Amino acid sequence: MVLFNVSRLQTTPFDGQKPGTSGLRKKVKVFVQPHYLHNFVQATFNALTEEKVRGATLVVSGDGRYFSKEAIQIITKMSAANGVRRVWIGQNGLLSTPAVSAVIRERVGADGAKATGAFILTASHNPGGPNEARVDITTAGVTNFTGPEGPFDVEVFDSASDYIKLMKSIFDFESIRKLLSSPKFTFCYDALHGVAGAYAKRIFVDELGAQESSLLNCTPKEDFGGGHPDPNLTYAKELVARLGLGKTEPQEEPPEFGAAADGDADRNMILGKRFFVTPSDSVAIIAANAVESIPYFSAGLKGVARSMPTSAALDVVAKHLNLKFFEVPTGWKFFGNLMDAGLCSVCGEESFGTGSDHIREKDGIWAVLAWLSILAYKNKDTLEDKLVTVEDIVRQHWATYGRHYYTRYDYENVDAGAAKELMGYLVKLQSSLSEVNEIVKGVRSDVSNVVNADEFEYKDPVDGSVSSHQGIRYLFEDGSRLIFRLSGTGSEGATIRLYIEQYEKDPSKIGRLSNEALAPLVEVALKLSKMEEFTGRSAPTVIT
Repeated sequence: MVLFNVSRLQTTPFDGQKPGTSGLRKKVKVFVQPHYLHNFVQATFNALTEEKVRGATLVVSGDGRYFSKEAIQIITKMSAANGVRRVWIGQNGLLSTPAVSAVIRERVGADGAKATGAFILTASHNPGGPNEARVDITTAGVTNFTGPEGPFDVEVFDSASDYIKLMKSIFDFESIRKLLSSPKFTFCYDALHGVAGAYAKRIFVDELGAQESSLLNCTPKEDFGGGHPDPNLTYAKELVARLGLGKTEPQEEPPEFGAAADGDADRNMILGKRFFVTPSDSVAIIAANAVESIPYFSAGLKGVARSMPTSAALDVVAKHLNLKFFEVPTGWKFFGNLMDAGLCSVCGEESFGTGSDHIREKDGIWAVLAWLSILAYKNKDTLEDKLVTVEDIVRQHWATYGRHYYTRYDYENVDAGAAKELMGYLVKLQSSLSEVNEIVKGVRSDVSNVVNADEFEYKDPVDGSVSSHQGIRYLFEDGSRLIFRLSGTGSEGATIRLYIEQYEKDPSKIGRLSNEALAPLVEVALKLSKMEEFTGRSAPTVIT
């Protein structure tokens, strides 16, 4: 039993510590300021009140970014000083965001304790300085302390076991194992050196029998190997090239299925051989096939939901299957309310986030297992003959429900004043649809009329809260949409996100190249918004 004392220190407040939807997102050079993290942790405990903090069990882990190890030590000490009873830490300080949610919901300590909440460390890319350590987080086990408030325990536990147990209760691992064992099916998973690597070998290799050579960048690194751990066509370059979607043809035949994760493993990208599945299509396809492919959903779906900027592909599935449907603002907390109230089973967002009510977070590995389950089901009788591929499944979905051609233009670090002026102009323009349609037809006569335009507002059906000014929408007669939104997650300047969606029901037109199908609407969007005039940008920073 190690004794410790508690000291009180007077500090001054820091500006900008109010958390947003994504928590407190600052660069490491901000977090390493003297007392910066300490202040935020103490403020969090103060907001929770002494009654809730004293005797609590907290989970403290993250995706292994720079400064995570030092931050874990600081938060552990602050927890002890505030009367927290015990802290649970994933081995080596690693837990994916979905796994943290699973631990909070599922894990029971040796003394029957359950987690009260968590600090998830997945906020920054930049390096942090060294700090003194107190708890060995590399070895599983319990360290006991005692202080003025009584006993305080720190338990370091296996990062993957609770999460794997949950996944095995949701999916038919045997059917996925059979798929992965087929010589016709090849597989590749890229963790982008994020925390998903701590789960990839255990799940895909040890549990499902995939070859270890099918794993890419699955060693978690503090700097993500120098890369940007965002699972999209821009940053997952090695996986994209291996799947035959790069600028040059790969030397070897591409795998049939590929997937990538972000730094904390809550986002995902799904690829087929030479084929990209948009996140909007992905959640719609999972919802359309969940009941027959995934045991967890065998009794039916309670409902489905998507974020407002996400394409309406899920809407069409919901209507076809007579499911409850919800369109919510960007931010996973809105899905959480619906799922906790038993109103939603499957949900997703265009920014590569997909999930279900098994936890309160989006879950990248869950999405990969959902796709493998669908592929296993579609191939259960044909595996010895002809493989039903990712592309086959997507094209069949389009033939049934229509295709939502979709792209997102991001204009990053735009002058904040200019961004607000642009958004203000678009709101003012909505007062006259005749003027809007005059502009539209002046740009492209082959684009449908705008029939409705508004600023999206959401009233939560669970708690009654109202979220206003969530994005500017132009809705077209043929089901197409233009969405303009200011992102709240950037750390410098403003980010304007433009979402362009063209709906096509004609079976003869669902096989076009996406950029060709979207070209008329892209032209309309840029001219209608006066994007270059307001921002000075002739092209977006990123196109997804």
